[in-house]
Amino acid sequence: MSFDAFNIVRGLHILAVIAWMAGMLFLPRLYAYDAEQADKAEPLRSEMQALLREWQRRLLKIIVNPAMVAAWVFGVWMIAIHVYGFGEGWAFLARPWMATKLLAVVALSGWHGFLAGEFRRIGAGTSVRTGRFWRMSNEIPFLIAVVAVLSVTTEWTFG
Repeated sequence: MSFDAFNIVRGLHILAVIAWMAGMLFLPRLYAYDAEQADKAEPLRSEMQALLREWQRRLLKIIVNPAMVAAWVFGVWMIAIHVYGFGEGWAFLARPWMATKLLAVVALSGWHGFLAGEFRRIGAGTSVRTGRFWRMSNEIPFLIAVVAVLSVTTEWTFG
């Protein structure tokens, strides 16, 4: 595969990650607003919660989930290009910067799973998370992304 094709795959990967991150940064904010509706009087509370839950559902199903799948597909494709197209072999994955990036992707995927599970708990009325919790945890995916991006852009090694 040519370097130009690799750059196209890399660009698509970056775009997918941007969409994935945008959704994971906004979804906890919607959860915070939802959690804070418990103190409101009916019927306004029910109307607002219904609206917030529809936004949550759409964000998760239309943006966050597909963007994560696309990020993974393009990421695996780039790994295949490195391993087979550029002839770097599987040892490429053991480089410190790449191993760190892969751990960050697993962490982001875990956070994504947590957010999806919380969506189900909120809908079932079993969530125990507060608005404060969601506001405090809102930046978790950004911090993980900082680690991933700096690992890739610096390609750091030991020694």
